[in-house]
Amino acid sequence: MTEGPPPRLPLDWIAAALRRERVRVGLSLSELAKRAGIAKSTLSQLEAASGNPSMETIWALAVALGVPFSALVEPPVPSVRVIRAGQGPAVHSEQSSYVATLLSAGPPGTRRDIYAVGLEPGTVRTSEPHIPGTVEHIVVSAGRVKAGPGGESAELGPGDYMTYRGDVPHAYEALEAGTKFVLIMQHV
Repeated sequence: MTEGPPPRLPLDWIAAALRRERVRVGLSLSELAKRAGIAKSTLSQLEAASGNPSMETIWALAVALGVPFSALVEPPVPSVRVIRAGQGPAVHSEQSSYVATLLSAGPPGTRRDIYAVGLEPGTVRTSEPHIPGTVEHIVVSAGRVKAGPGGESAELGPGDYMTYRGDVPHAYEALEAGTKFVLIMQHV
């Protein structure tokens, strides 16, 4: 049985979250686009639930709004939630074969998000700094990955754990095919 690509994020979730957070912080479309380094027309399309936002665009908007990435992509959550392997809101990188699936956003007050990440060799997923105070935690479940801030990265294998500052530039590189890890982003 062949599986298709992971599901894309529903644009209406992103549109509603962008409008909500932009209004909450009192920014115009023009000002938010400027702060995020994207075109105003791109932001306008996203708030109209059209377009095809990349992970990098959503991250830039989250940083400009001062919110965790999950605040812009998490769907409404029922009281019991099951996400089957290969399902869930997946965001693809334009830079590399990196796919992050949001498993759980931190409830109000906890400010932590949990992602299941799949990464393939051949490209490096570089990440700009997240909101100040962000700390990342990685637990590798399959394959091998080189991860962390520049000059302080480490190679990890199945069962290995690593933590590092996420508010500085950092990167992930798969060293084996089928690399998978759980990424926990903790925001203060």
